[in-house]
Amino acid sequence: MRRKILDPSPCPIGRALNEIGDWWTLLIVREAFHGATRFRDFERLPISKNILSIRLKLLLEAGIFELESSDEAGRAVSTYRLTEKGEKLWMVLVSLRQWGEEFLFDEGEEMSWLLDPAGQPVKRLRVQASDGTDLTRRQTRLEVRQVTVSAGKPQ
Repeated sequence: MRRKILDPSPCPIGRALNEIGDWWTLLIVREAFHGATRFRDFERLPISKNILSIRLKLLLEAGIFELESSDEAGRAVSTYRLTEKGEKLWMVLVSLRQWGEEFLFDEGEEMSWLLDPAGQPVKRLRVQASDGTDLTRRQTRLEVRQVTVSAGKPQ
């Protein structure tokens, strides 16, 4: 069954969900962050091969992965690599992880931990104003504006 595509509204969340809005896609990207590069590496996920193949194809088409070919023991091998666009999903996954840490585990349950180089849990992500102060959702507002691109990034 094909996913419904959200209309191309001015909402960045809706557009992002058009590209990465199912759990398999995010779990495949998570596996890539943990070192998966070959089709067989992604098979650790409890996903059928045909669904995995479809999701990897969609990630390639979306520019989240790129396919690299190399020669291994005399035979061609394809590996999946995150592009810059794919690497930027790191913040999305960390945010989702931290939400899960806060609300989805009971006392005494085992949980994987994301640690910094010193072995300490990563600090909570924060939404900040342009001056660096923390913001709550009530201190922000939405406004529709035209996108202008400066140095390759929307401003």
